[in-house]
Amino acid sequence: MKLLVFIILFCISLFANDKYSVRAMAGKVTMSDFSEIMVLNWQGHPYDLKVYSVDGGYQLAKDYKQLPLDFYLKSSLSYYDEDGYKDNIYELTLYFKAYWSFFGKKMRFGLGEGVSYTSGVLTTEYLEASEEGDFNSKFLNYLDVSLDVDLGKMFNYKALDELYIGWGLKHRSGIFGLINNVKRGGSNYNCIYIEKNF
Repeated sequence: MKLLVFIILFCISLFANDKYSVRAMAGKVTMSDFSEIMVLNWQGHPYDLKVYSVDGGYQLAKDYKQLPLDFYLKSSLSYYDEDGYKDNIYELTLYFKAYWSFFGKKMRFGLGEGVSYTSGVLTTEYLEASEEGDFNSKFLNYLDVSLDVDLGKMFNYKALDELYIGWGLKHRSGIFGLINNVKRGGSNYNCIYIEKNF
């Protein structure tokens, strides 16, 4: 996995023009729903389900209307380790993401919205839907929430500018039944990541 991330970072750096980003992410599933996570109420899960993800982005706007607001178009490929409960699953996402920078651009809050397609039904989504008598779907809405720190600006070290480390949330849901009639069969994964803009 480390070698794959290195190769991706190296290839992207060859074509760098300050408009691209790449992120490597790893995380674990939580039983908490989206609103609970936003108030830091995180619950464990009976299964040791993990996700590993790499995503790339293209900058659509920087400092939009002279605000510390950047917009990206992003896509990711994720690998879900289902801990032997089911076959491991792959996911492809496509989403728009906005970043609001603060504290002199030392920190960013990000919010992404888009779509997610998985190669199978995730264990946590299956279990939640089964408890509620709900439906499952491979195709769902996708939210990506993040909070990170620019290491270069935080430590005043130019070589690390726009290298970010942070926390992220991968959220899949049917938006209360709007997508494929999925009301409760969603998932939330708390993640840590490293991201670089080129």
